[in-house]
Order: sequence, then structure tokens, then C-alpha cells
Amino acid sequence: MELRQLRYFVTVAEELHFGRAAERLHIAQPAVSQQVQRLERDLKVQLLDRSPRRVRLTEAGLRFLPAARAVLVAAEQARASIADLTGGRAELFRLGTVTGLGERLDAVLDAFAEQAPQVQVELMALPVRERLAQVADGRLDAAFVRSPEPEQSPDLDFLPAWDDPLVVALPAKHPLAKQDSVNLTDLATVPLRLTERRNHPALVDLVLNSCVRAGFEPIPAPTSTTLQDTLAAIGAGSPMWTVVYESNARQVHNSRVAFRAFADPGMSLPIALAVRAEAASPNLRLLGALLAEAEQ
Repeated sequence: MELRQLRYFVTVAEELHFGRAAERLHIAQPAVSQQVQRLERDLKVQLLDRSPRRVRLTEAGLRFLPAARAVLVAAEQARASIADLTGGRAELFRLGTVTGLGERLDAVLDAFAEQAPQVQVELMALPVRERLAQVADGRLDAAFVRSPEPEQSPDLDFLPAWDDPLVVALPAKHPLAKQDSVNLTDLATVPLRLTERRNHPALVDLVLNSCVRAGFEPIPAPTSTTLQDTLAAIGAGSPMWTVVYESNARQVHNSRVAFRAFADPGMSLPIALAVRAEAASPNLRLLGALLAEAEQ
């Protein structure tokens, strides 16, 4: 049994989807599946019930999940406890994150490391509900969230960070790809491919409501599973569009897909840092100050 196998299993259990788990882990999906299968062989039990349409935890998986999480937390605590003896950084700052924060997050973290070299920042990619729950109970020191809803987390404060612009993704050969920017009304006759709302309600609501304000209801294309699958479908040339965070688009190299700015205002989502309402550590104050500088 290896720690990475436990980490892969926990991620799949949280996502209930191998593709989304692979995206969070930033590794290929077959590697995730292979390591989870090895874990199951080692334990001589099936942890996940797999079908073409869904993934579910078996009874054994439900029992094993809390123990797997506890082992991962213990491993991190063990590393932190001896870091000072080995010349490493003894102080650990756990920061929840979300995909697509891009260069701005890198710049903030670089500045943080320069001003607090004794602190090791550990990034934790988790679903938003789990992210907020772990900030509330202290397992995370802070967490980035898109489109925060403070009324649903009264024990947390949300510090404004920056706005995350969206761009439209189209087939590179589509006539609209010849334009520098695209109006939403130009997309009224082009099918829209989005993730399911439960995966990203703020994003889906923003896009659909913006289309309605522009005077049309978008033609639905099949919902996407992962961004990679969506961009592959768009790159195949079928007329359809989706939205991508601008920071993500800059990291995608696909000659078959064109990314264009929206001419319409308001096509962005706010990023905030969630912290416990009573928390006031030097590390949090430093991070808050760096975010304020980044927004200027």
C-alpha cells in the first residue's frame, strides 16, 4: 500500500469520476485507475463499483475512506514534525485551491515564499464544499473559491482576490474564430457545451443568465465530463462553443481550438480567499496583503 494509491483513491471517492479525479491530480486518467486497482488487489477487496455511467463507493470503500484520509493527514503531520531536524521548513500552511488560477496565483505564491521562506505552502485541490468545510474545521488555513456565497458559510470570511475572465472556445475553422472578440448574440445558433450545473453552479448560472440577458436561450450540446473532453470535441470541428477561464486558455496548446475574448461585459467570476472568521495568523495577514497588491 502506497501513499499515492491512498491519495488517488480519496480523490476518486470525492469526485466519483476518474476523469475529474485525474484533472485534480494533474496526471493521466489510466494512471489513476491503475493505482486504485493495485490498491484493491493489495487489500483484496473492491473499493469502487465501476460502470460505464457512474462510479460509486462499495460498502468496503465507504468504510475505508475515512481511514485513508486519516493516513494522508498523519503522513503530512509526520513530515512537518521532523522538517526542522532535516533542514526543511517546519511551518506548514495548507491552502485550498481550484484549477485555472494560473499566473496570478503563481505570482502570489512566489511573493509569499520570498517574504516567508520558513513556511511551506501545501496546495490542496478539493471540491468547493470540502474546501470550505476544511477551512471551517481548521484542516486548511485558507482556500480560494470562485463566486463565494458568504450567507452559506457564516463562520468564514471571504477576502476579495481578483476577477477571473472567461473566454469563448470555438473550432478554429469556425467563422467566428476570425474575429478578435465575440458577442454572445453571435453564438445564439451555435450549440453550447457546458459541465453539469452541480459541478460548477456559479459558472453555469453566469453563462446561461448572460445568454438570456442577450436575448436568447442557448442550444444545448451534450454536457461535458472534463475540459479535456470538451476541447477535444470542439477541436473535432463540430459547431459548438464553451467557456474557459482565460488563465486556463493560455495554458492550452490546441491548434484546432480558438479562444476569443467576449465583447459582452460581465463575463468573469470573482475569486476570493476563504478564512475562518476568527483567524488572524501572520501568514494569513501576509497572504491577504499580497492579494491586495495583486489586485492593484
